[in-house]
Amino acid sequence: MSTSINSPIPATHSMSSEGTVIGVVGAVALLLKKLLSSKPAKAEPMGRADFYAELTVLKDHIHAGHLAILDKLDTNHRELLAALERQGSRINTLESGLARVDERTRK
Repeated sequence: MSTSINSPIPATHSMSSEGTVIGVVGAVALLLKKLLSSKPAKAEPMGRADFYAELTVLKDHIHAGHLAILDKLDTNHRELLAALERQGSRINTLESGLARVDERTRK
């Protein structure tokens, strides 16, 4: 027996036979998986009346959401107009006070 580090290690199995066995086992496993897998049931086609009923429900849902958004927009618009009116009255008060101060300083 050689004690050299670079000495070749004798192969006890042939790599080609191991690869063949692994390939065959894998192919059999895939074939069994394909044959034994449950197939999903086909969905029944929807009838025209059912389709239109679902479409009506969807249309009503969208319409209700649209109306809710419009109500929120109207509420926000009224609040903004009220805030703008308050700011406008404050600005007018400040302008009139500034005009009085300006008149006093001109004399």
